[in-house]
Amino acid sequence: MKNENLPAWDLSDLYRGIDDPQIAADLESYKNFCAAFADRYRGNLSALDGGAFAAALKSYEQNSLIGSKIGGFAYLNMVTQMKNQTAAAFYQNISEKLTDYSKPLIFLSLEINALPEEKIGEWLQNPDAAFYRPWLERVRRYKPYELSEPVEEVLLEKSMTSSSAWVRLYEETSSRLQFEVDGKTYNDAEISKLLLNKDPVLRRKAGAEMNRVAEQNADLFAFIYNMVIKDKAIEDEKRGFRQPMSSRNLAENVSDKMVDTLAETVRANYGNIAHRFYKLKAKWLGVEKISYWDRNAPLPFADDAEYGWSEAVTTVLDAYKEFSPELYEIARDFFDNAWIDVPPRDGKRSGAFCAPVSADFHPYLLLNFTGKRNDVLTLAHELGHGCHHQTRAQNGELNEYSRMTTEEVASVFGEMIVFQSMVAKLPDGPEKLALIASKVSDMINTAIRQIAFHFFETRAHAERREGELSKERLCDIWQEEMRASLGEAVEVGDDCRFIWSQVGHFFFLPFYVYAYSFADCLVNSLYQVSREGKVADFPAKYLQMLSQTAIGDYGELLRPFGLDPQAPDFWNRGLSLISGYIDELERLDRKLFG
Repeated sequence: MKNENLPAWDLSDLYRGIDDPQIAADLESYKNFCAAFADRYRGNLSALDGGAFAAALKSYEQNSLIGSKIGGFAYLNMVTQMKNQTAAAFYQNISEKLTDYSKPLIFLSLEINALPEEKIGEWLQNPDAAFYRPWLERVRRYKPYELSEPVEEVLLEKSMTSSSAWVRLYEETSSRLQFEVDGKTYNDAEISKLLLNKDPVLRRKAGAEMNRVAEQNADLFAFIYNMVIKDKAIEDEKRGFRQPMSSRNLAENVSDKMVDTLAETVRANYGNIAHRFYKLKAKWLGVEKISYWDRNAPLPFADDAEYGWSEAVTTVLDAYKEFSPELYEIARDFFDNAWIDVPPRDGKRSGAFCAPVSADFHPYLLLNFTGKRNDVLTLAHELGHGCHHQTRAQNGELNEYSRMTTEEVASVFGEMIVFQSMVAKLPDGPEKLALIASKVSDMINTAIRQIAFHFFETRAHAERREGELSKERLCDIWQEEMRASLGEAVEVGDDCRFIWSQVGHFFFLPFYVYAYSFADCLVNSLYQVSREGKVADFPAKYLQMLSQTAIGDYGELLRPFGLDPQAPDFWNRGLSLISGYIDELERLDRKLFG
């Protein structure tokens, strides 16, 4: 990577450090409010008029902002130094205290859901109360699945020693993993970058080492995963959810049927997209079958473009500005301020994310930037998340929530506009083919592979009902789903058998993975509409849509673009953009290589 001082985020606009006395003061304020709010309103909600109810929610919202700030700081402070036991203990301590202090508030949603619709309607006639309609509607959706207040309190308390504890063990163990290739030691982020090296021998060594370390830890990870699944199954059964994914779907406000349709539609397109692409890639790599670890390998004729940080920033911001000057202005704030942690370093969480703190505060971006072209697209992706958050600030803390199927829309769209900007500057030739192939590979990872992950999860959760799953059985399911999705041109051998344990979402957000495919298909459809030029003021309508994603349903959000997510061909339309890119790759292949 080009020699630059990479920026790190500055958390002092939250707190000066873990010993900042304001943390203790805010915790005490949070604790006292929760107790006082419960004393004042428990058993009394039905007597409130709309104005009084709105005032109660306003105070409740302000307290939620305090809790979000403390919890957000503790997490962000930890993820850049996960080997630091003091930082990890601080995060756990804060999480436990926030959970404990919030117990008196459990009554609120339960009591609201015990009220008749007439009372809710009466409240909503008040304009101040009507502001919180999205939150109220979300609370009411959970009415059939809520338990008694004592049981809800036990579940909340036990979450810190059950699901949250297992996730913490998984994340801390993962952050300490070390990999060795040719005598050199790598962390998770660094060894993953070796899979993008042009040397096939090095790629295979790196992949085999990742699998070896995964196998070395498989007993622990299999046990953790079994506990995560069982813990979820117990709560799902008590609440009455029909399928293991139903609780996630309720949070997304999508039906089980819609997700099943998405998954089956994607599976039906495995051959036309993934199988066809990997057959082409095998040809370009000069082999009959490519290794599992060569799926994302650069092509032999691809350039070794390396981006410095400032060059990456310019590339992304210029593309954002070309699409929408308003979006550009929102994005600039992340670089004008210390809101991004950029460099990979020992003990830092791998991957990348955008972490919102609260509705009234800016989010932070975490990257592990090594200067590859894909890192530029990752920056575009996470910056999309950040801009998305900023467009929604006016909705308030209670109305806002992370609906994963829409959370990924702005990020994937941000990637798309940067990618298209890169492609537009290239003539027909090997570099253009390599860039499109790289993007198709990413899109397959998003739209296709994540659905293969979904089927892995579905099968694992279903089989867990009959008893604990062995690490070997989990490996078998993994390989079967990978082979089905990738096709005969990809060798799914024993050197990738244990990699299921490296998919963090299986552990800390069960059934999250389909959201990537959902969002990718949705974004692809949106992008096709944008490219057709038939929707006037598309950028303005797009930003308006982003501002409403947490408070509007899919039909309302997509209506201005002429899209209907309930239509049978909706998912196929999104997938057709990917297959269209493969058509273009086949055209370039014939033109360049005969």
